[in-house]
Amino acid sequence: MSNKTSKCGFAEQNVSSKTLVITGATKGIGKACAYRFAKEGINIAFTYNSNEESAKEIASDLEAKFGIKARYYPYNILEPESAKELFLEIDKDFDRVDYFISNAMIYGRAVIGGYNKFMKLKPRGLNNIYTATVNAFVTGGQQAAKRMKAVGGGAIVSLSSTGNLVYIENYAGHGTNKAAIEAMVRYAATELGVDGIRVNAVSGGPIDTDALKAFTNYEEVAAKTAELSPLGRMGQPEDLAGACYFLCSEESSWITGSTLIVDGGTTFKK
Repeated sequence: MSNKTSKCGFAEQNVSSKTLVITGATKGIGKACAYRFAKEGINIAFTYNSNEESAKEIASDLEAKFGIKARYYPYNILEPESAKELFLEIDKDFDRVDYFISNAMIYGRAVIGGYNKFMKLKPRGLNNIYTATVNAFVTGGQQAAKRMKAVGGGAIVSLSSTGNLVYIENYAGHGTNKAAIEAMVRYAATELGVDGIRVNAVSGGPIDTDALKAFTNYEEVAAKTAELSPLGRMGQPEDLAGACYFLCSEESSWITGSTLIVDGGTTFKK
């Protein structure tokens, strides 16, 4: 193992395995995905929004536990046009991109006007959700696909939500954009298959994350989810991470343009 130090301060490793690029991996589903892929010996390039210290700790932990190469990069999904610059930075640290997961999402002040009942929805909030959901997937996927083509193929996954299939109070802005993501996944899969690139979505039911806790009716949603699920519990980030890994693995080599629903059986009982 080389003792060379990278710009991120970690010992450079002679790792020749494949690389995952994932947006938003300092918590929740994104963090669970980073650990799931690293467990399989896959190098991790992940983004963070504001908490650089947390990103540094996660990268260090991934390298120490799994012996892979992990690097982190600042990225604002409300500025998806900066995806090109992001991937150019990733190119400096990794010689290939094999998998891309579009995971980062917005909540809080950025979705004011988008997280509400229909009659109270406002263009600014709705536009922010579209930018962070659809535009971020498109621009990130485009950059990843260019690099995947160079290595003979790869897999792209977008996180979605069953909130585009069933009614969730105040979720119209997010739900309709998740429906748009799933449509965009089908278009991307159809066009990128010729380059050996598969594109799919993972649609989660309510998952116990900080994003869900930001809902004003979190306790109600959590209790209702456990009640509806035949498995009797809330979904966890690791549940979706496993699905994302499956869709990137050779075990799903003939699956593309699809949405895998991971909801604990809750959607059918709505």
